[in-house]
Amino acid sequence: MALTQRLDLRQTQSLVMTPQLQQAIKLLQLSNLELTAYVDNELERNPLLERDEGERDEIRASGVDAEAPAASQPNGEAVLDSADLTAQATMPAERDQPLDSDDSNLWSSAGASDSWDGEDGAGAWKSTAGGRGDFEDGDRDAESTLTRGDTLRDHLISQLGLDIEDPVDRVIGMHLIDQVDDAGYLTGDLGAIAQLMGCDVARVEATLRRLQRFDPPGIFARSLAECLALQLADRNRLDPAIKTVLDNLPLLASRDHGQLMKLAGIDAEDLADIIAEIRSLNPKPGEGFETMAAQPVIPDILMRARPGGEWSVELNSDTLPRVLVNQRYYSEVSRTVRKKAEKEYLTERLQSANWLVKSLHQRATTILKVATEIVRQQDGFFRHGVQHLKPLILRDIAEAIGMHESTVSRVTTNKFMASPRGIYELKYFFTSAIASTAGGVAHSAEAVRHRIKDLVEKEAATAILSDDDLVEALHKDGVDIARRTVAKYRESLKIPSSVQRRREKSRPI
Repeated sequence: MALTQRLDLRQTQSLVMTPQLQQAIKLLQLSNLELTAYVDNELERNPLLERDEGERDEIRASGVDAEAPAASQPNGEAVLDSADLTAQATMPAERDQPLDSDDSNLWSSAGASDSWDGEDGAGAWKSTAGGRGDFEDGDRDAESTLTRGDTLRDHLISQLGLDIEDPVDRVIGMHLIDQVDDAGYLTGDLGAIAQLMGCDVARVEATLRRLQRFDPPGIFARSLAECLALQLADRNRLDPAIKTVLDNLPLLASRDHGQLMKLAGIDAEDLADIIAEIRSLNPKPGEGFETMAAQPVIPDILMRARPGGEWSVELNSDTLPRVLVNQRYYSEVSRTVRKKAEKEYLTERLQSANWLVKSLHQRATTILKVATEIVRQQDGFFRHGVQHLKPLILRDIAEAIGMHESTVSRVTTNKFMASPRGIYELKYFFTSAIASTAGGVAHSAEAVRHRIKDLVEKEAATAILSDDDLVEALHKDGVDIARRTVAKYRESLKIPSSVQRRREKSRPI
């Protein structure tokens, strides 16, 4: 048989991830705040997009704002912006699910950046995530009036300038300060710092010993034992007996007092005094200083109780970006352009703007459908508490709303719901199932964990519950669970073993 070259024609079907579809999937995974930053970036890149600054009512599942302005497509059809989201009339058909794809997506979003503008006399704070807040505004929030305390780094640098005069030691000290974490512990390697500075490790260690005398006591420690020893040395209480106890902290943690007394050569009364002294120390000396302010969780979905006993689920319109396609500007510019490249650019920008508005609309309707179904299936939790949390998996929601599991997974990623019982991530409501002893409805793993925690908190000091006792108590409640599962749940809740709890509750020390 001769080997020859030839041409063949074949027809095949394959799923192609277009750039528009990839963008839609990216938007589906973002929270509202991340979406705002993304839309701000698109507003800068696309001249045909504009922010909808008009006053609107909150976005509700019952309908949309009838008076809201809407742009129009070249073919005359109305273009929905991201505020016209949840009316039944605007919900997409079940077959029209551009976001319902089983392809994985690797994409990390960038948050909004802030900058200080000091060109004018008073100065103003600008944020790409929204607007400008001048000091002349009369509706400043309370956080803008708070004073900022010294950070741990500022506190250490001020002492460095006063206590160390040698310029080389100061530079070494600055490198060591940069290696201190928020708790006050030194995380860097002295050998790496010595190699970077081109000096001996002995000089770095000598500088470290000087820094360890800084305030607060215990700073620059490399371990818990060293941190406690530095604080005791500052009090002039670091005697050989205490040092022996610090060298054997695992024995102290396990309450093996007999072995500690034998190693330190002390009696029970002296050991009690040492333990009281150690308990008065601060294991994290750096936590008392100003750190980065914790950002509150802003919910993407709002859930409220209606007078008739039903639940109202809506999107948080305060954080939801609203954009429109500026058709008037497109018409004006398209009449003046003559070059082919300019026409192609304008057409591409229009298509990109229309697709962004469509993707925002699709994202909102999808999130609302998933959140509404979660609320429906976890109705018992919202009414009666965590004990009534049902076992739930992504497939249950996907089958109920006619979408793929991957779509539900993307929707529930980094999305939070504000409910009468608090703010919860949507992932919280998905838990594995534990069988019932009577063969009835299965129990949620989260509800079982809550039951274990409740049993341990209510146990008496004279009747500590072992893992077997917990299994027996759960079996009486109708939960078919193994002992190893109880032990796993107990450890995930940071609950010590029955032996450790018995020691803690039986000894007053």
